[in-house]
Amino acid sequence: MNPYEVLLKPVLSEKSNETRETGKKYTFLVHKQATKLDVKSAIEAMWGVKVTQVNTLITRGKVRRRGMHLHLSTAAKKAVVALAEGQTLPIFEDK
Repeated sequence: MNPYEVLLKPVLSEKSNETRETGKKYTFLVHKQATKLDVKSAIEAMWGVKVTQVNTLITRGKVRRRGMHLHLSTAAKKAVVALAEGQTLPIFEDK
C-alpha cells in the first residue's frame, strides 16, 4: 500500500493533544484496510523516524437523527503511534 494512501489525516483533539504532550504518542486517521505494519512503514518512510509501537482501533459510526430520519455516520480507523525516545514529527511542532 502506498504510504500516502495509508495516512489520511492527523487527529487533533483534546485527548490526542494530551497524549502527544505527555506520552509522545501521535494519533492519525488511517485507511480501513491498513495494517499496523503499513502504518509503521508509512510513518518511517514519510518522516524518517523510528516507530516503536502502533495501536489501532476502529470506531463505529454514530446514529444521527434529523427529524424522523436516522442516518449512520461512517466508521473510521485510528492509529496511535509511539516514536523512539527523543524523536518528534514535524507536522505537530509549533512554529
